[in-house]
Amino acid sequence: MKKTQRNAPLPAVGEGKRGEQGHIGYLLRQAGAAHRLRMERALTDLAVTLPQFSVLTMLVAYPGASGADLARLSLLTPQTMSVIVSNLERNGAVSRRPHAVHGRIQHIEVTEAGRQLLAKCRARVISVEEELLADISRGDEQIIRRWLVKVALHDNVV
Repeated sequence: MKKTQRNAPLPAVGEGKRGEQGHIGYLLRQAGAAHRLRMERALTDLAVTLPQFSVLTMLVAYPGASGADLARLSLLTPQTMSVIVSNLERNGAVSRRPHAVHGRIQHIEVTEAGRQLLAKCRARVISVEEELLADISRGDEQIIRRWLVKVALHDNVV
């Protein structure tokens, strides 16, 4: 097998196809990966993963949501959601109880300890998001938000 030599080094973020010349889908993915890493770093000493933060956030925002609902809201599979909820329950952040009528359905609720943990997480997340938006005007932020929602709504894939 012949080895190929690379004459030019790979471009850094912001250069070549990793910059403004890149495909929009790649740039979205690159930005998403960078944002996820910042968020994970911000939450790491709280021993909370980004998916756990998302689940706690959705449970507080949409009380009574089922595990399947939470999976859809958090963009995760039901199997992954089950593991996340089990870990949150083991850590005392959520509790589960059987549905009064449908025995297989579990009510998942955020405990007081979970609410306190979520408040700490939110403070970190707000800081990361403020840094992300620091150089963007309110008007531009609204345009970006609308565009991101429009991208997600396209063909109802999410």
